[in-house]
Amino acid sequence: MILAPKLPVPLSLGIKTAGAFTIVIAAFGVHGSRRLMKNTFTFFAVNFIFAGVIYAVYSWLKPQFMHFSNSCFYIDFSLLLLVTVTAALYGAVCLFRRFTAPPCFDDTQVMIRCGGKVSAIEGLADTGNALIDCFTGRPVMICSREDIGDIPARVRLIPCSTVSDTGVIPVFRPDEVVIVNRITGEKKPVDVMIGLGKCSGRAVYDPKILKY
Repeated sequence: MILAPKLPVPLSLGIKTAGAFTIVIAAFGVHGSRRLMKNTFTFFAVNFIFAGVIYAVYSWLKPQFMHFSNSCFYIDFSLLLLVTVTAALYGAVCLFRRFTAPPCFDDTQVMIRCGGKVSAIEGLADTGNALIDCFTGRPVMICSREDIGDIPARVRLIPCSTVSDTGVIPVFRPDEVVIVNRITGEKKPVDVMIGLGKCSGRAVYDPKILKY
């Protein structure tokens, strides 16, 4: 964009909008139109803030290593500086996440409330369960039908693949799901869909849901 000749504003805006959607989809996937729009809006918000800061620095200091064209900016600095700063910021983010992440629940029980019934099921944190409801973008917790009992009338099918098979499973949204640490007694409400499968009396969930 910065090397191209002066572009009309509508064309420049269209290219940037398409680029933004492409970046968001590549980074986070689609997971439904609502989640896509939310991620794209957040992407634009962060870029607006970043661009404002950059333009303020450019206006006040007039640095020779910063250039603007087609509403894009280019900062001319060395590859070594880029790698060093990127590594330092990545390390800072990792440290922040390590000290702010919630404790891992090793011995858990999952309380699922649906209608007037509450089911207590042994929890199993499994990073292999990356199933996402493609309509809402919510993670899916897999439970046995026998452990849930009565299920709501509004159930839909979503695609599901395992190491050995591919098919569909029924999912529904419960009234409430709480994961309880049986060692400390800590409780964590989670916003998930319930998928019905064969789980041998356990509720299988992605441990990442404990971070949100």
